[in-house]
Amino acid sequence: MSDTSPLRGLTTVNYWAPDMPEAIEWYTRLLGVEPYFVRPEAPADPQYAEFRIGDYQHELGLIDSRFAPPPGADEPGGAVVYWHVDDLQGAYDDLLARGATPYQEPVTREAGFVTAAVVDPFGNVLGLMHSPHYLDVLGSPAE
Repeated sequence: MSDTSPLRGLTTVNYWAPDMPEAIEWYTRLLGVEPYFVRPEAPADPQYAEFRIGDYQHELGLIDSRFAPPPGADEPGGAVVYWHVDDLQGAYDDLLARGATPYQEPVTREAGFVTAAVVDPFGNVLGLMHSPHYLDVLGSPAE
């Protein structure tokens, strides 16, 4: 199969954080892995940290808010990146228990899709989706 799209795949999703050590710790606990890449390397003032997660080792990056572009809004919004989860309600509840706040409560869509979103403690929208299409691409029989 040939793909002629200039967009070949997701490389990195970046979230901003005003307190990088706290954000690194929060996402390390959530993801269950340490970041594989931190800059600068000195732990006293990390400005960027990157995790590899999921079936395709997608990258989730945390960037110090000092380097964010000028704000476009005072509240979270804009594009929402949805991460596939097998148990959407369980993942949603877990994120709320970890200090995230609701952005969009779970919604059952058609054809087996379920979506939800939270705002992490640093003001970023974190989307969750149970996606049959993701499972088809992965080749997993789990539903």
